[in-house]
Amino acid sequence: MNQLPNCPVETTLLFLTNRWRVLIIRDLMSGKKRFGELKKSVGSISQKVLTENLKAMEQYQLLTRTAYPEVPPRVEYELTEIGYSLAPVLESLSDWGHTYQTKNKRV
Repeated sequence: MNQLPNCPVETTLLFLTNRWRVLIIRDLMSGKKRFGELKKSVGSISQKVLTENLKAMEQYQLLTRTAYPEVPPRVEYELTEIGYSLAPVLESLSDWGHTYQTKNKRV
């Protein structure tokens, strides 16, 4: 990764550039998950997009990828300490979203 932006908000957004990464982090907050589990829990994400995001998040050191030498191959993803440190950010996003939904219910 190159030099980080001077603005802390911009730095945070660098790691959470799209909704998929936020949803991946959300789903890994409960612990390790295999690729198939993540694909199912995240929703309508393609295999290619999930793979690209997981690789980027590994480069950012938000998660670790552990491959086990088994047949069939087993790979698990788990948040790092840095990844888990995003919990308050996700909680704030969740709280804001809940408040917005409550105040703006569509009839």
